[in-house]
Amino acid sequence: MTSPNPLLDHTGLPRFGAIKPDHVVPAIEQLLTQADAALDTAVSPDTPADYDHVSLVLGVATERLGRAWGAVNHLKSVADTPELRAAFNAMLPKVTEFYTRQGADERLYARYKAIAAGHAPLSAPRKQVLAHSLRDFVLSGAELQGAARDRYTAIQERRAALSQQFSEHVLDATDGFALYVSSADLDGVPDDVKAATAAAAQAKPATEGSVDPAQAHRLSLHMPVYLPVMQYASNRAVREQLYRAYVTRASEFGPPERDNSAVITELLQLRQEEAGLLGYANAAEVSLVPKMAKNPAEVTAFLRDLARRARPYAERDLAELREFAASELGLHDLQSWDLPFVSEKLKEARYAFSDQEVKRYFTEPTVLAGLFRIIETLFEVSIRPGQAEVWHESVRFFEIERSRGSGLPPQLIGQFFLDPYARQGKRPGAWMDDARSRWQRPDTKQLQTPVAHLVCNFSPPAPGQPALLTHDEVQTLFHEFGHGLHHMLTQVDELGVSGISGVEWDAVELPSQFMENFCWEWEVLTHMTAHVDTGAPLPRELFDKMTAAKNFQSGLQTLRQVEFALFDMRVHAETDSATRVQAVLDEVRAEVGVVPVPAFNRFQTSFSHIFAGGYSAGYYSYKWAEVLSADAWSAFEEEGVLNPATGRRYREQILEAGGARAAIDNFKAFRGREPSIDALLRHQGMAG
Repeated sequence: MTSPNPLLDHTGLPRFGAIKPDHVVPAIEQLLTQADAALDTAVSPDTPADYDHVSLVLGVATERLGRAWGAVNHLKSVADTPELRAAFNAMLPKVTEFYTRQGADERLYARYKAIAAGHAPLSAPRKQVLAHSLRDFVLSGAELQGAARDRYTAIQERRAALSQQFSEHVLDATDGFALYVSSADLDGVPDDVKAATAAAAQAKPATEGSVDPAQAHRLSLHMPVYLPVMQYASNRAVREQLYRAYVTRASEFGPPERDNSAVITELLQLRQEEAGLLGYANAAEVSLVPKMAKNPAEVTAFLRDLARRARPYAERDLAELREFAASELGLHDLQSWDLPFVSEKLKEARYAFSDQEVKRYFTEPTVLAGLFRIIETLFEVSIRPGQAEVWHESVRFFEIERSRGSGLPPQLIGQFFLDPYARQGKRPGAWMDDARSRWQRPDTKQLQTPVAHLVCNFSPPAPGQPALLTHDEVQTLFHEFGHGLHHMLTQVDELGVSGISGVEWDAVELPSQFMENFCWEWEVLTHMTAHVDTGAPLPRELFDKMTAAKNFQSGLQTLRQVEFALFDMRVHAETDSATRVQAVLDEVRAEVGVVPVPAFNRFQTSFSHIFAGGYSAGYYSYKWAEVLSADAWSAFEEEGVLNPATGRRYREQILEAGGARAAIDNFKAFRGREPSIDALLRHQGMAG
């Protein structure tokens, strides 16, 4: 029997089509009450210090709360409304308070220590769950007393509220911007983008201005509009206006109520204060405790070494850009808003193709079919459409199965929602999140299969046509599927270490970055492309041009990522950073950057990864994991890109293993040795 409140229905898939804002408060309050009671029961003298008992009592209650709250959080990210936001914000402090209190509960901490020290034999995954739990109790303040504990709890609640504010400010600043221009102002911009911006202007006409409504185009800061305008619009003034708006989102240059400057200051102060309470020198040290990297010094050394190796290539990239801009485009004072435009022109001139030409071959249905073929070939599964309630008409649902042979029906492995297109009320970017994790449930004795959300922000299809993806967007799709496969193909049955749970943060990007490599393989692309008009696959000549251009500006791109990562590490490692955020960013740019940045650039006020996501003192993990993923990919280069035997070894040792053992052990089990940076430098054209 299903509950009238869909957030209280734990029988199957999330009922996204039925969830309404007024369901949120009553459901979460009821689940919090149940979780509180479960916590008291789990630590009572009548409950044995036994893994199974605690899992049955407390694990079930907190998993239900987590799934319901996760569904609300997900809807806030993909279908935000004022009513949903209000309901979410009403419950955020209560949810945060519960998890903070549970994480620091001395009774529960003692119970876990007793289980770990007990005589009952534990499987390797359960030992890992307990080891992580005991570590996390310490990081959650379980050993704090009195005023220190109270202050720690208050910090957690305030941090959660500030991160939510940060995210809302970025979304509102992104959604709140509109620039109305004429058709003539968009000279050079692709036709599909012009059609979409013209339709947007018709749907939301300008309330004032000099642009003829019949010729008006509404530009936004969402990537499907922002990026192609920056790349292709020959009107420099339009590019400058758009760039300025984008890099000052949620800053002091916009409405005061959306300014994230004070939010950042307070967040950093609270993170440093929390570190002090826990006995660490700074927030970066706390962040690195559960990661592969040992300390901030190791991370900064890694980043600076990478910057040193990349710098000569970046300087060459910039010199080429400046020379081309001056000699071919008459631009003698290259500015930040010129870089995407000049880069695209240089790439077209050097390699005789454009991203828009390539895009015509990457029709979304063909790309998805090609992606599914790779997954099915390498990982010995099948993917088919499924049925589920969705939150928007463009969302699709799929199931992953594995054959059991001998006439038996296939085994369900996992399921996923795919939400590909940008729209109002959906936060920017691309991500994978879990709706449900694999777990041998102690209450039903049934195996719960994992469910994922795969979310992107591509341009929606024009009427009567399939959506078209740039090659970069194809790589983004593959990247998020890598995360999804890590979550869904796991064979670990313990909730805390199945899928991506329990995986060190600086190794989480390995499977996602690994998948991007397929987008550069001819053997793969012949089955993954079909021209939107003719159906013809990508020509070899065009592929060869793309390959030649693959490492175009890789030096600049590497330094850009190092800049972000070093800024992140420094603001979390330096205890006075909260009062000098802009100064730290300026110092990092002076140290590793080669491209001058305008003084008005406020990149940090929309750096959601570290101020509203899970990447604080962890943004380096993209580059750290890239070393692992490039080295893992080199095994496929050696043994065959679509070699099922290599795919099986990768699946078993990395994807299926989840967090049940250390990421470095997973890697060595697959590769047979320690990782090396050589493959990364070679792949990015920076070897030697």
